[in-house]
Amino acid sequence: MNFDRVLEVLKALEREQVRYVLIGGVALNLHGLARATQDIDLVLALDHENVERAKAALRSVFADPDIDDISAADLAGEHPVIRYVPPQEPFVIDLIARWGDAFRYEDLEAEEHLIEGVRVRVASPRTLYRMKKDTVRPTDRYDAQALSERFGFTEE
Repeated sequence: MNFDRVLEVLKALEREQVRYVLIGGVALNLHGLARATQDIDLVLALDHENVERAKAALRSVFADPDIDDISAADLAGEHPVIRYVPPQEPFVIDLIARWGDAFRYEDLEAEEHLIEGVRVRVASPRTLYRMKKDTVRPTDRYDAQALSERFGFTEE
C-alpha cells in the first residue's frame, strides 16, 4: 500500500475534523508491528454530521461521485461496514460503525500519533488486542499474539 496515499486520506480526515479511530493493519504498523495490508480501517462516530465530514474528506482526495452514496443510515443498519473502493487505487477503505456487538467509536481507547505532521487517532495496542484476540480469522489471532508479545498483554 502506498503510504503517501494513506497519509493523504489521514490528512483530509484531520482537516475535516472527522471523529474516527484507525484500527487494523495500518494501526498495527503505527504501533511498530510490521503487517502487510491492503485496506484502511476506520471506525467512525456515527452521527450524520461526522459521516458527512468523512465524505468531504474522501471527496478531497478522490474525485469519485460514488462517495455521495455513503450514508450514516446505511452504517447504522444491519451491515455496519461500508467498503469504499477508490477508483484507480490499490487499496480499499473500510468505514466501520461497529465491530461486532462489542466495539463502537465510543468504546475504543485511542491514542493520538503525529505522523509527518498529521494527527492520527489510532486504537491503543490494548484495544487492538481486545478486538482481535477472540476472532476466527487467523490473521487477527496472529495480530493479537504479536500485540501480546510486544506489549506484554495476557488473556483478559
